[in-house]
Amino acid sequence: MNETISEIELKYKPNKLKKERTKINNSQSAYKVLLDNWNTDTIELYEEFKVLLLNRANEVLGIYTVSKGGLHATIVDLKLLFAVVLKSASSCIILAHNHPSGALKPSEADKRLYLKIKKIADYLDVNVLDNLIISKDRYHSFVDNGE
Repeated sequence: MNETISEIELKYKPNKLKKERTKINNSQSAYKVLLDNWNTDTIELYEEFKVLLLNRANEVLGIYTVSKGGLHATIVDLKLLFAVVLKSASSCIILAHNHPSGALKPSEADKRLYLKIKKIADYLDVNVLDNLIISKDRYHSFVDNGE
């Protein structure tokens, strides 16, 4: 019996030279990069969860949309999130999601998910630098607010 086994391939093709990469210095710069890459026509319509992928120098490697949900929630598949983090060889990540209502206060579910992701990331030597809840004109940073 000849069974064909699928090959797994890992590769990374940056579309910017290292000197052109955006560097994240604080929550404000992370918010700007995220908002510039978010569809503002849907930010108040449905919830999305994204991850900002960074190297050890906090330079942006990419942004990945982990999930799109409904008006009040989105499901985050942790295996998919960390598959992307590991495949991109990211050293640091910033989590982000929007609340279509515009309310920026984190829910208990938001806090539990953040702690769960942080715990997994710690095992993988990936630094979770922040978790942002964003809207069109402002944001909430877990780190800036001591959460």
